[in-house]
Amino acid sequence: MADLTSRWQQGLQNEGLQKGDRVALRLKNSIEWVAFEQAALGLGLVVVPLYVDDRPDNVAYILHDAGVKILLLNDDKQWQELSGHIESESLLSRTIILNSTTDYDDIAVSAEQWLPEEPAHLQERGGDPHSIASIVYTSGTTGRPKGVMLSHHNILFDCESVLKKLGFNEPHTLEFLSFLPISHMYERTVGYYLPMMAGAKVSYARSIQLLGEDFQVIKPSILVCVPRIFERFYDKLQQKLAKQSIISRTLFKFAVYVGWSHFRFKQKLALFNPIILLNPLFQKIIGSKIQQLLGGKLILAASGGAALPQEVARTFIGLGVNIVQGYGLTETSPVITMNNLSLNIPSSVGEVMPGVELRIAENDELQVKSPVIMKGYWNNHQATSEVMTEDGWFCTGDKAKIEKGSVYITGRIKDILVTSNGEKIPPVDMELAITILPEFEQALIVGEGKSYLSALIVLNGEKWPQIAQQYGLDPLDAESLKDKKLNAAMLSLVKKALHDFPGYAKVRRISLSLKPWSLEEGLITPTLKVKRALVLKKYEKEVEAMY
Repeated sequence: MADLTSRWQQGLQNEGLQKGDRVALRLKNSIEWVAFEQAALGLGLVVVPLYVDDRPDNVAYILHDAGVKILLLNDDKQWQELSGHIESESLLSRTIILNSTTDYDDIAVSAEQWLPEEPAHLQERGGDPHSIASIVYTSGTTGRPKGVMLSHHNILFDCESVLKKLGFNEPHTLEFLSFLPISHMYERTVGYYLPMMAGAKVSYARSIQLLGEDFQVIKPSILVCVPRIFERFYDKLQQKLAKQSIISRTLFKFAVYVGWSHFRFKQKLALFNPIILLNPLFQKIIGSKIQQLLGGKLILAASGGAALPQEVARTFIGLGVNIVQGYGLTETSPVITMNNLSLNIPSSVGEVMPGVELRIAENDELQVKSPVIMKGYWNNHQATSEVMTEDGWFCTGDKAKIEKGSVYITGRIKDILVTSNGEKIPPVDMELAITILPEFEQALIVGEGKSYLSALIVLNGEKWPQIAQQYGLDPLDAESLKDKKLNAAMLSLVKKALHDFPGYAKVRRISLSLKPWSLEEGLITPTLKVKRALVLKKYEKEVEAMY
């Protein structure tokens, strides 16, 4: 690894860069990602990670905004799509293409040609720990992305805090399977820097499609994941169970109930119930099969980035999969709270990390003070001042409460719908509850200033032919989506998904579609957050029709 990194470092040195110059990379998770970044950091360069799936115009904006001089791409196709968007005044002087079959005569070059063949002495940066290590662009749901400036100290402090919080006895024996993009600070800190500090091993998944096979080959002990991964597993489990006998379904539910009761007792969240004595039996019969799908050696799955639906958490934890939730933002390097194996409350995002202070402001906003807080937004003093209080606390934009040391996120300050009768609705929580159902792929709650709520719903494309057949409809005919019986049935499912929400948070009308909101259209961010305003604009007619 040192030899590979030194070759990348020599290549960068040959480009005549100065300390503090920005270099960017747009690669899928790989050894080369790590080698390039370590090479750059060793020279005192500032690394700008880019999402592989981001739109070319957005990538070009980031390159221009950060003044990037060197860019590493995965393949020729990426450069072909991007080059037309590069502005004439761009500082970009070299684009290195990792997997290239083309001879270029301008700034682009294949890595094979560019990399020196022989390794050399590996340079260490030294210098100020508070200098910028990385500018990470947040994929905002409104406006252009902002560049978060993180120092070496920000990131390493956070990393050490997570390591202390997890409290592993022999971290060097752990094996991580990395599949979330390293360009996201969550995977970068917890799935890359942390295992490096712990002396653990990291394997890179081939793709999300082959993740099931990769689990069997690698048999990871640690997973860094987002709720969507477990939601997909949960959907597949439910589909499989639906085809089995009522006895099998009842046994499965009972196994989850017993396992969940055992978990709550161990966590001192509930009193002893004799039923938990059956847990070893059910874990052997049912739990072990579920655990085997994840390789069979999983100690812990850290889930972050969004809330994990309670039913999903209950099912997997009940079947012996240790999921712990945490919370953080790119601006906080990112982790600021986390559950661990000894204290795991699935409805919370855990306790505060060592070295982090939290407070709840007057509007219930969670605010943070810690060495993990960013140095500010790149070239954007106004945006920086908007998120920092006069006394030096960072405003997260999330509503929260703290009970017995555990933090509970209760909503977004900006993501609140106010209906015409003054009721305040948390749309993201409702959308999450709807998309748990296998029939639905995406959902957006509508109703700002209206007397009732509606929802734009994207149906699950894989399940659509089966749903259409059930209602005697032609799945290839777009008009089928307007069928009254179908809409009534889907609305009934939506209402069922929202049964735990207050009476005023009921959806009365829906509009169905099949085409998912995509990154290419600019309707979602690279981290899959829906750009609410843009979706509402695109589906303006459909929204009007519901009112």
